[in-house]
Amino acid sequence: MNEYSLRAAAEDAGARTALRFENETLSWATLADRARRLGAAIERANGGAAAPVALRATNRAATAAALYAMFERGITVVPLHPRLTDAEAKALADDAGCALRLDDGTLDVLDALDEETVAVDPVVAHADRPLAILYTSGTTGTPKGAVLSRAAFVASARASEANLGWRADDRWLLCLPLCHVGGLSVLTRCLFARKTVLLQRRFDERAALEAIEREGVTIASFVPTMLQRLIEADDGAALSKLRAVLLGGAAASSALIDACARRALRVRTTYGLTEACSQVTTQSERDFTVVEQGCGAPLAGTELRVTREDGAQCEPGEVGRLSLRGPTLFSGYHHGEARTQEQWFDTGDYGLLDARGRLHVVARRTDLIVTGGENVYPLEVERALDAIDGVRGSMVFGVEDPRWGQLVACALVTDDRFDRRRFADECAKVLAVHKRPRRLVLCDALPLTAANKPDRRAARERFSDALEDVAYASVSAVRASE
Repeated sequence: MNEYSLRAAAEDAGARTALRFENETLSWATLADRARRLGAAIERANGGAAAPVALRATNRAATAAALYAMFERGITVVPLHPRLTDAEAKALADDAGCALRLDDGTLDVLDALDEETVAVDPVVAHADRPLAILYTSGTTGTPKGAVLSRAAFVASARASEANLGWRADDRWLLCLPLCHVGGLSVLTRCLFARKTVLLQRRFDERAALEAIEREGVTIASFVPTMLQRLIEADDGAALSKLRAVLLGGAAASSALIDACARRALRVRTTYGLTEACSQVTTQSERDFTVVEQGCGAPLAGTELRVTREDGAQCEPGEVGRLSLRGPTLFSGYHHGEARTQEQWFDTGDYGLLDARGRLHVVARRTDLIVTGGENVYPLEVERALDAIDGVRGSMVFGVEDPRWGQLVACALVTDDRFDRRRFADECAKVLAVHKRPRRLVLCDALPLTAANKPDRRAARERFSDALEDVAYASVSAVRASE
């Protein structure tokens, strides 16, 4: 695994550009030198200990250099979102046992030091240490630290390469936060392939389109809300210049995928999770922009199975719980039991495999609504709602109900064409009784997480007191037994 070190990248491709950020351009040789000095400074500030280091910093060249520095020296990094409150960041850093906590300010101080560097063999000397601990809420809502090894990141990069391939001129646009597994894995993939990362401080559609036009970007990673904004702003066909757009982090609406198809954009929808070092399945090139083809087949080395609640294997086309195993999986949760890549991991997500082995996700682990004993998948309902005249965007979530357990509720962004009665009539036409929204609220914008993903928990908390009944034309349109 020595070829996956920054030092090896500098030896192989020293003069080639490794990182572009605003006015900074770093070659692999320059980045390796900066990371050596910064890594020594971080290690000294950490007291030379093997304890993890918390990094709560924005997307900048210094942040990328610090991440590479810690990868190189075998220091386990705990990336924390810069938008966390001080109390939230402290709680996670304390949980991970971080004595040293870096932010933009402290990182700049360390980055300016002229530390004496020590030659280390980063891969051999530190192969047994976790590369990162990434906190994820999972099914409980309480953040848990997923421990990800260097070997898992290497396996993930190899699997991505087997599916996506590399071209000599590839440059990857990175607008995702570096504190999330999606952003972190772009850094590691490009390190392993000696490719250029075009890093942006935050997502801005105009800046992203300009980078594609002027910087020769060929690959980009977006979540659906980002891609929607890009399509609306792209009047110069910049997106068509990308050879691959990886689209993940949340479900893409049919309307968005159709818009991509009309423009012949090379979009590859993906399914992934923190515990699997990002991607689990990704569309292949022949699957571009076809909604019915879901999220593609499992990447090389990953096994995926769909099971019923009793553990029996589902038939093709049958919805069940998704479990996976393989070399990209995490080593266990911090403070939890260690696990091996041979063990199956129950994601808690729901989906199906079609006859060709391609995955179709119907609900993420925290999304499922159970009403009167019936499972309702918000994504399915949202796709129906988004097709109704006047609905510009929807978010479906469950609210507690003493009789049914949960009721289906929705938040809608609408325009002047929206009519409540027509909305109810259309819902009754296209949705089974138990899937129809019983409560709704109109809003100016749907709540998103810091990573621009739908935030159903925030929607539930923000809108529960403002929800109004949906007036259906007949009792049978609500519940036959009610």
